[in-house]
Amino acid sequence: MSSTRTLRVITEARVTECEAEGKQGRFAVSKKITMKPDQTPENKKSSPKKPNRRHRARACALQAIYQWQYTEESPEHIAQHFLIDHSEELGDITNMDLDYFRVLVVGTLRNIDAIDAQMTPFLDRPLSQLNPVELAALRLGIQELNAHPEVPHPVVINEAIELAKEFGAADGYKFVNAVLNAFVRAQKK
Repeated sequence: MSSTRTLRVITEARVTECEAEGKQGRFAVSKKITMKPDQTPENKKSSPKKPNRRHRARACALQAIYQWQYTEESPEHIAQHFLIDHSEELGDITNMDLDYFRVLVVGTLRNIDAIDAQMTPFLDRPLSQLNPVELAALRLGIQELNAHPEVPHPVVINEAIELAKEFGAADGYKFVNAVLNAFVRAQKK
């Protein structure tokens, strides 16, 4: 017998929707919930996801790089003033790796020409036609892949994908994923 048990719970919203449409019984959609043997729906633990300090640094770096794409201010100015200008919406910045944020922003912006040259062979269109958020995510990802070998490639790619999902167009993350994976494969050869 399995160490987990599966409970089938009919979602209230779908049941209500089915009843409103006059459907009953087998038309109601159910949702599987897998719980450990000592759990019941009442004591199922829901642990809120802890914010990752580096993820937050990457998210802010992406936004700072995006801002630079329109202002082209110095990398140091962007890194310093981004945090000041956005302090109210960022809230508690102790939950962010500030050093990593600065390293990512300054490193990416100082190496922008080399990064663009490295990614161009993997693009299906010119840089000028890329979505600005996707471009910022790609630049950030390639900089992190180049300058931080201690961070595993899948982590860097996944973070860039998550940032593209969070800030970019609906399917932009797929493009970011394809380009960064192609870049990593080419680097391994």
